[in-house]
Amino acid sequence: MSLFRGSLYRRLLVLFCVGNLLVLFVGGLLTRGFIDYTTAKEIDWVALAQGADVAYESGGVNALADWSMQQRHEGIDATLYEKGQPLSPIRLHPAMERSLSSWLDADKDVVLQPWPGLYVAVQQITGDDGHPRQLVALSRTHARIAPQTRQLILWGVQLTLLLLLIGLLSWWVARSVARPVEALRDATRRMAAGELSTRVGRRRGKKYDELAQLAYDFDAMAERIEALVAHDRGVLQDLSHELRSPLARLHLILNLAQRSKNPVEAEPYFLQAEQEIDRLDRMTGEMLALSRLEGGIPGMNRERLELDELIRECVTQAELEAGVRKVSLRITSNTPVFITGSPLLLERAVGNLIANAIKFSPIGGVVELSVQSVQGSAELSIRDHGPGVPEAELTYLFRPFYRGSNAVRADGHGVGLAIVQRVVQVHGGEIHASNGQHGGLEVRLQLPLAGSESP
Repeated sequence: MSLFRGSLYRRLLVLFCVGNLLVLFVGGLLTRGFIDYTTAKEIDWVALAQGADVAYESGGVNALADWSMQQRHEGIDATLYEKGQPLSPIRLHPAMERSLSSWLDADKDVVLQPWPGLYVAVQQITGDDGHPRQLVALSRTHARIAPQTRQLILWGVQLTLLLLLIGLLSWWVARSVARPVEALRDATRRMAAGELSTRVGRRRGKKYDELAQLAYDFDAMAERIEALVAHDRGVLQDLSHELRSPLARLHLILNLAQRSKNPVEAEPYFLQAEQEIDRLDRMTGEMLALSRLEGGIPGMNRERLELDELIRECVTQAELEAGVRKVSLRITSNTPVFITGSPLLLERAVGNLIANAIKFSPIGGVVELSVQSVQGSAELSIRDHGPGVPEAELTYLFRPFYRGSNAVRADGHGVGLAIVQRVVQVHGGEIHASNGQHGGLEVRLQLPLAGSESP
């Protein structure tokens, strides 16, 4: 039932209310059965009729009324009838009054149960004065028991059931709460001990309360932490591997500079050392940028951008490098295209693509950039006319630190395209690389148009 699949609070409330209703219903049934079948003794209707007749003959109507009052305290409404009339008042249901005359005229003892939980007795008796009389008595039970005692038994049975219910409900709550809390506690301890693969898992079946949601959130947190730690370890390993060669070269350059006979002879080595330090700085910066992107970008500022304008700014920044290699940068754009994203990240991604195209372009070559809107997406194409990439290496092109067989043609660390791919992914886009028909590499970048991006 859906009532028992919600929050823990709602389930407890429903169970408590249902339990109380069961206590009232079952308690009433058990109490009535207990009174009816386990009370000390049954009512002796003959003795009761004789007692009424003795009271009437000894003290008249007043004595009979006192006797009736005493019996009423013990759970029995009784009086004597003579010639069809009650000698003291008694309350009867109209249906009983209509049937009473036939019971009295029957001239025999009658014990009936007209309704469940109600007994009616008509007992024939002849007094010492020789007058025939009839005892008419009503009782809620066939056993002699006072109403106060009956009420105490009722409350005792219901209290016992209620305590039993509270005990069972408390056990259920303790079991329902303690088991997942213990699982969370154990998982937390193992996480703290360095076992990052720890998961609470679906140990609680198909429940959907707060504790189950907490377990799911813990698993999501643990998975995220494990991924981040694994990524950071990978970045650290890659960084340490990539730093070995430039550090070894720097150590050799400084050693040669130290052995130089004069400052003039040492100056070229210091210039090379400065270049190596600059390479180390750029490589470390790119590595850290990639690490931040792989780890997510919390709080990334997004704004509406004109993609054409952003590309022209990137081209302006790359003109100096392109001029050194005598490479021309051509932009083709038919209509303004607007997107939503982070200007700094997108500028870095487009700048990396343009720099990569310039590096692999031949002297005097051309890098072609085109922007257009295609089926609800903004598409940016950057193509160079260099050697291209072997088909077997295209799938590895955006892998961090991957450098293909053509990497010897240009400097780099193999992280630029990886950064581009991650920037595109966090903007909800896609990136593809392919070889042009007449040579060169073409990279196509697709981003959602402004207003159509996924939340």
